[in-house]
Amino acid sequence: MIKIYHNPRCTKSRQGVAFLEAKGLDFEVVKYLEDNFTTKTLTEVLTQLDMKPIELVRKTEAIWKSEFKGKELSDAEIIQAMVEHPKLIERPIIVNNNKAVVARPTETIENVL
Repeated sequence: MIKIYHNPRCTKSRQGVAFLEAKGLDFEVVKYLEDNFTTKTLTEVLTQLDMKPIELVRKTEAIWKSEFKGKELSDAEIIQAMVEHPKLIERPIIVNNNKAVVARPTETIENVL
């Protein structure tokens, strides 16, 4: 089952949902700002993305700039920051089987279908 980690207020995230709908695919929408990631789930998604935690951080978010920017953080600390502040997570994330992409641009979704 395809899963999209979605923020309805984000244009790119809405485009990801529309892309999957246009393809006629069945998928699960996870509103990750409401149903927060656990450390375990976020770590699994990072593995599927083949990304380091810092690569998934939205570094322009105010909370990153005020609380974390310029600090030496371990991967575990970065993951914990994203779990506690899910706005820091880049979006949308599309997961299909054991593959995942950050759908920026939207067409990268094709890489996991």
